[in-house]
Amino acid sequence: MINRRSFAGIGAAAALALVAGCTGGASDETAGSGDFSGDVKGSITVLTNRTDLATTKLPEYAKKFEAKYPGTKVTFEGVTNYEDDVTTQLSGGDYGDVLLIPSTVAVSQYSQFFEPLGTEAELKAKYRFIAPGAYDGKAYGLSLGGIAKGFVINKRIWAQAGITAPPKTPEEFLAGLKAIADKTDAVPYYTNYKDGWPLSEWNNHRAILADPTINDTFPTDPAPWQPGKIQYITDGLLFDVVNQKLSEKDPLTTNWEGSKPMLATGKVATMLLGSWAVPQMQDAATAAKANPGDIAFWPFPYQTGGKFHAGIDGDKLAAVSKNSKNKATAKAWLDWFVNESGFAADQQAIPPAIGQPLPAGLQAFTATGVELMEVPAATTNAGKEDDIIKESEIDLKGDIYKQKLVDIARGAAKGDKASYFAELNKRWGAARSQVMK
Repeated sequence: MINRRSFAGIGAAAALALVAGCTGGASDETAGSGDFSGDVKGSITVLTNRTDLATTKLPEYAKKFEAKYPGTKVTFEGVTNYEDDVTTQLSGGDYGDVLLIPSTVAVSQYSQFFEPLGTEAELKAKYRFIAPGAYDGKAYGLSLGGIAKGFVINKRIWAQAGITAPPKTPEEFLAGLKAIADKTDAVPYYTNYKDGWPLSEWNNHRAILADPTINDTFPTDPAPWQPGKIQYITDGLLFDVVNQKLSEKDPLTTNWEGSKPMLATGKVATMLLGSWAVPQMQDAATAAKANPGDIAFWPFPYQTGGKFHAGIDGDKLAAVSKNSKNKATAKAWLDWFVNESGFAADQQAIPPAIGQPLPAGLQAFTATGVELMEVPAATTNAGKEDDIIKESEIDLKGDIYKQKLVDIARGAAKGDKASYFAELNKRWGAARSQVMK
């Protein structure tokens, strides 16, 4: 993947108004399953955000599909500003035959635009990451691959510091970074502060507590920055890394693209990112004539019940257009691409089809003793966390409050860990009392 944050969205209110107001000729009726009858033949158009692959790798997959189904033709339409442009196409009714579902479309609106692929229960038995694309018992989208959460590391540098296995606690992790600082010339940890979005990756580690109900219970907690709770564990580790001068000297000058060859060549030892970043770092190593085998993926340094846990989730969901004139071929393409193309393995992603092996990089990850965990979305308290975020003005899923945390930790803003966490708890608790009445 180029970048997990490659989807540029338009304003949510405007987008949802646009989609809700225009069905593009699609029907509001929802059948038990889509009508995919007919012969698999003829042409289909597939919309993709992977503009880098639309004229290179993707046509290679298409040739294999066309060989299996003679008389078919698959054409790709690469869309740079995917969220914006495809939302507009939805409103007009012409949005290809197979497409990635834009985040601007509410789940309750899926039946207006996409064919149901089957019941949620039957698809969950075959595929991972079905829940985000399901509504009212029916599933409308299949993920094309999944990612795990953890640290991308240069294991050669960690080994030079005497560490060859993932640290099990925050304290061991900090000691490891300190050893890197003492024994190597590498920057132990790189925040990517200036780009901002990498800091939001610190919010993706609730799975470390191995609690499948955490997304429902989190909004009920008035003080998640108390010791032992998830925000204290994750944000506290980031604070300590920076406060103990184990990160880059000047976070105002960080650069995401520049950071990849730095980690690839060993100038930087560690970054917290999804597993999607591993192939990018390996490519950077190859380009720099370094060893791509130096790049590894480690779990967050915290164990529950004596075991590491890492959250996994799917990438964008692919669906069949309700307005497709060739639904049989569109469905056949989607099934083949997910089950037979090898796309997920080529991207070093988690295969959506249950039973298919993990790519080599993630096999090494699970070999460290990590249990992969798909944390269910909130149900009883669905939407409450977002309401608290809005009311408290703490962008829990963003990077602004994280940047302030880094500023305090490095002495560029007033306060310390205790005072900042107390402030966050106060604001969060007050907002929660308003939202959870």
